[in-house]
Amino acid sequence: MRAAFASAFDTDNPLAALAVGDRPEPTHPQDDWVTVRVRASSLNHHDLWSLRGVGLTADQLPMILGCDAVGTDPDGNEVVIYPVVPTPGDPRGVSILSEHYQGTFAELVAVPRMNLLPLPDGLSATDAACLPTAWLTAWRMLTTKGRVADGESVLVQGAGGGVATAAVALGVALGKRVYATSRDAAKRERIAELGATALEPGARLPERVDVVIETVGAATFDHSLKSAAPMARIVVSGATSGHEPKVNLRRVFAMQLEILGTSMGTPDELTELLAFCAEHEVRPVVDRVVPFSEITEAFARLQSGDVFGKVVVDHTA
Repeated sequence: MRAAFASAFDTDNPLAALAVGDRPEPTHPQDDWVTVRVRASSLNHHDLWSLRGVGLTADQLPMILGCDAVGTDPDGNEVVIYPVVPTPGDPRGVSILSEHYQGTFAELVAVPRMNLLPLPDGLSATDAACLPTAWLTAWRMLTTKGRVADGESVLVQGAGGGVATAAVALGVALGKRVYATSRDAAKRERIAELGATALEPGARLPERVDVVIETVGAATFDHSLKSAAPMARIVVSGATSGHEPKVNLRRVFAMQLEILGTSMGTPDELTELLAFCAEHEVRPVVDRVVPFSEITEAFARLQSGDVFGKVVVDHTA
């Protein structure tokens, strides 16, 4: 079957480690696994990190990349794949597809049957393929961790990437006042079109916010602390600019701030997200949809940093 996979590691030029070619059809490590025919998938920065060798070892290669997918199960049902798989050998007890088990950038992928969720009416395969990683992470950051229902305002740092842009769209759909930062003027215009107040990084907000969505890290964390209202939640799921920011602990305890880490979400949270998007007609922000034959160009687009939203791969085109 045709697949896109890591054939090697290259820290400086991850695209040089990407291969597209034939791979064996998936096997089932346990009886409760099934094979899904992939209709659509989407890229995440996790895929670029895998090509750099982060989270993988040489003896795991070649590894088919991709976490997110929508496809058809053996019974003909349209399904969304929840990408977190029980993995006894991993210290976390779980892993994401493309870490220990082959990923979704292929014609077929094998997953536990319990990881299959129905594709809701009204959501296209290409839209739903954006949700299981970046959008699920943003949903959990806002709801479960950030308890946004208890507040009225949200700051999203570094909007433009998958998680941050999802947080903007979801925060607006949840009826909150959303502020979002970006260094790029064009991206700030796109943020404003989503219904948020767009600001340059470090800009003073009109108010202190109840929830801060942090995926940037060192470059923005001081601003996040200064922008947080008393008893606010700063929820962290990434650190693209550096993972060791300076933290003013006096501000943390004086303002009674909560700094919360999170990653991904649960199957129930993905079910909630799918239902919310279908019911409220929330659609993922898509940078572009490309056919599988152009998946190398999709990786290059993601690596360029010029993306706004998700890069989606149509496996049927």
